[in-house]
Amino acid sequence: MPQPSFWIFPGALSILVLFQQLLMHRIRVSAKEREELFQIITENAADMIALVDVKGKRLYNSPAYKRSLGYSPAELSETSAFEQIHPDDRFRVLDAARAARESGVGQRLEYRIKHKDGAYRTLESQASTIRDAGGHVTRLVIVNRDITERKQAEERLEHTLFHDALTGLPNRRLFLDRLQHRFAVARRTSGHYALLLANLDHFKTFNQELGTAVGDQLLLEAARRITHCLRGEDTVARRDNGIVALDPVLSRLGGDEFTVLLDSIADPSDALRVAQRLQNAVAAPLILKDRPVTREVRLALSIGVALNTAEHTRAEEVLQEADAAMRRAKVLGGSRCEVFDEAMHSRAVGRLRLEADLRTALKQGQFRVYYQPVVHIETRRVVSFEALLRWHHPEKGLISPYRFLDAAEDSGLLVSIGHWLLLQACRQIREWDARPAGHHSAAYEPVNLTVNLSPRQFADPRLAADIHDALTRTAVNPARLQVEVPEGVAAADPKLTLTVMSHLKHLGMGVILDDFGAGSASLRSLWQFPVDALKLDCSVIRELPTERSAVDIVELILAVARKRNLRVVAEGIETLALAERLRGLGCEYGQGYCFSQPLEAAAALEFLLKPPTAAQDRAATAR
Repeated sequence: MPQPSFWIFPGALSILVLFQQLLMHRIRVSAKEREELFQIITENAADMIALVDVKGKRLYNSPAYKRSLGYSPAELSETSAFEQIHPDDRFRVLDAARAARESGVGQRLEYRIKHKDGAYRTLESQASTIRDAGGHVTRLVIVNRDITERKQAEERLEHTLFHDALTGLPNRRLFLDRLQHRFAVARRTSGHYALLLANLDHFKTFNQELGTAVGDQLLLEAARRITHCLRGEDTVARRDNGIVALDPVLSRLGGDEFTVLLDSIADPSDALRVAQRLQNAVAAPLILKDRPVTREVRLALSIGVALNTAEHTRAEEVLQEADAAMRRAKVLGGSRCEVFDEAMHSRAVGRLRLEADLRTALKQGQFRVYYQPVVHIETRRVVSFEALLRWHHPEKGLISPYRFLDAAEDSGLLVSIGHWLLLQACRQIREWDARPAGHHSAAYEPVNLTVNLSPRQFADPRLAADIHDALTRTAVNPARLQVEVPEGVAAADPKLTLTVMSHLKHLGMGVILDDFGAGSASLRSLWQFPVDALKLDCSVIRELPTERSAVDIVELILAVARKRNLRVVAEGIETLALAERLRGLGCEYGQGYCFSQPLEAAAALEFLLKPPTAAQDRAATAR
């Protein structure tokens, strides 16, 4: 049976082709119309419109980019879409682009972008996504609007709300906000801060006699001088060679009152020191010109100081106390500083007076060096002397170091005093070696001298140079000089300690780790630090007769020291029985009032030359 066949009208194929061509033409026309519409919109839009692929490559940038940012299409095509974005905003924009690709939903954000002239403009950006047939995001359409002027207007408004119109300083509103924040932080961390309230003396009189315009000029000048005093490296309570960062915040409270909020106050004298520096800065003469008669004006500040305490329940209480202290300064004649708490004020004033007396003592040569012997416990033979600082005050006599060393260290004076002490110790070695005070030279055995280093002196970059200077000027063999470094200082910064000790050893000196056994240094440090000897802390030595743990500590340290071939010196030995106890434990060297108190140079030489009395001492101990 024959298969059926289909017959096609001869013109049907031509009609089908014609239909397809017509359809494609309409599609092209529609696409062209859409492209033309897109081009018309983008080229005339004030906003910047960009098309980028998922890797950030620019596919299209509207002409608004040229108008707003100065870049031509060719310049933009040579860079990534992220290259001109501010470095601090770049990762945030990258994260937004990544989120848009993953979720298919763009987000609105603000960021800064660099203009061709180098300045940054602020853009508000909204991204939309374009997907392929498979539903995957392939491109992003980004509409950017330049909102720089709006942001600047907002910032100007905010600045006006929180800053003084005349001086530009933070105003009362911003100051109270910062005070409240600092109060909250201090309550949470048990931190300390101080508030200075400064008032211009006789400002009303200036206003009445010279006019408000001159009054404004005086306020501006006072603000400028205070700001300059607190700026840069002067933003500190300076203690000669030392610096205590206080992170001040200066504000104009209103009228002729200024506040300074000082952070990290360790001592009331720090706040008082800053207050006095502000007074000195403001007190310089001010010449008023452009007047019928040129006039010189001298400004003065009355300053009240208050420090936060655990008893404060509101931030405003600190301000009220500073105000009360300032008013007391006014009542007492003005141009002075007062601390709210009278006892605290006395301590602060006393501390500043002590620092001033220390400077005078250094200039006038009031310091003395005393020498305490270190002996071989078995034979009582003197092996070295420790040079100890004393202050011979012209009115108060000999002052114990416990009363002034902290102030000297805090003020930075101990660095200068320490340099003087090093030089004196080297000179003393030379004097003892040259003429042993009338005694036969055959009886004299050269001994070493040990000098203590304070924390600030140990960290001072000039330490090695100071020691080298003292050795050179006196021609003393470096091996005759030893330095003691407190264990706590060594443990505070092991890297610095290793560097400094290595320098000292390179000079040929001996290094002793002081106060060992009571601080935070580990036994590992005995392998890490290049030391020659350990000095057992007196607190451990005092506990030997009553505490078994003290005995265990001493035995352990002695065992480790023998392993490292280090000498061990026990300090603070007060009795013969304690000396014998240490000798029995294996400690070879000792120092303390049992053997001798600190002596002047002549008496120290006498002690060095007299015969040892170890046998008699042991007999006395046995009885």
